[in-house]
Amino acid sequence: EWHSPIYAFFENPKVVNEGGRLAHEFKCHKWGCAAKVRCYLDTKDTGSTGNLRKHAQSCWGIAVVNAAYNAASADEVRKAIILNVLKDGTISVAFKLKKGLTTYSHHQHTREQTKAEIVCWVLESLHPFSVVEDRGFQCLMKTSRPAYYIPSRWTVSHNVRLIFAHTHNCITKMLQVS
Repeated sequence: EWHSPIYAFFENPKVVNEGGRLAHEFKCHKWGCAAKVRCYLDTKDTGSTGNLRKHAQSCWGIAVVNAAYNAASADEVRKAIILNVLKDGTISVAFKLKKGLTTYSHHQHTREQTKAEIVCWVLESLHPFSVVEDRGFQCLMKTSRPAYYIPSRWTVSHNVRLIFAHTHNCITKMLQVS
């Protein structure tokens, strides 16, 4: 009965009685989300998944929900997409499962994601930390998003040092002889 890919984002429903009305209550699967979506059984649109989709898009993101609708079944969504999003925190792993073009998110990065991406870019391309203060870089990054967060060169430098220290500690632990 529960074949739509949207059901993969929720636990199996419970039947609840609220004020004499029966409803299916779906609890969101995402860790830390306590939202419950009710679908009342005494309405014309009993099988409608609109409210479930609306919550899933706000909680998991539009890209994840759209990827789910491109999957063959709810089981494939659970196995391939949701597990990767929960483990990795992004939809990029799920997109890599499908062969083809690289897909970029339509959502703006969070501050932490921006910091991480800029650190990776600076390290991979050997740019100086001050590149984030370059007028051209600022213009490209802030086009149509004037309030977009760009870390200062000192923040980038600090983050690079943190990553270096963390990586150094990990390698040291791996190389220690017990």
